[in-house]
Amino acid sequence: MAEEHRTKQVIRAAARRLFAEHGYNAVSMRDIAQAIGKQPGGIYNHFPTKQSILVDLMQENLTRAHAAVIDPINRSAAPEQQLEAFVRGHVQYHIDNPDDIFIAYMELRSLDPENATQIMAERDRYEVALRAILSAGLRDGGFKLSDPAIHARSILSMLGGVTVWFRETGPQSPSDVAECYVQAALQSVAVPYTAKHER
Repeated sequence: MAEEHRTKQVIRAAARRLFAEHGYNAVSMRDIAQAIGKQPGGIYNHFPTKQSILVDLMQENLTRAHAAVIDPINRSAAPEQQLEAFVRGHVQYHIDNPDDIFIAYMELRSLDPENATQIMAERDRYEVALRAILSAGLRDGGFKLSDPAIHARSILSMLGGVTVWFRETGPQSPSDVAECYVQAALQSVAVPYTAKHER
């Protein structure tokens, strides 16, 4: 069982890299098998189709994103603190997992309709968590915004671009970049931003 798990992880890693480098449609099961030194039959023993690998990668990414971003948020904290935690976690997760994020955004079009519905439903759960934070801030009067659902999408759109331009060799660290996004997110709901070193 442990060996099967290790083999699946190796397949996932190879597929993740190839899908991110070449695109899902340009990669075959044979390509994935060659990347890990196996015959194609060795792949089919673990994943019946290339589509099943893509779905698996997207589901795994969403599970890890929830664990890294949503689960650690202190639900008893003030909405602005929850929003800060969400933004920091989201930006850091995106920076740490650029291939997964690229696949999540670019390969939705490659999913079969049934799989697309399933993945989008799980993505919606992630958005709902941010929407709940915005709604709480609106209810208690701390946030100024017109529609939590639209505002959640606008924040996610803003945050989603970080993997396009961020480079580890750049002048700012991931935490520096996260703070810039925290400031922008707080200002978008009319909450003053205080730099971490000033708190």
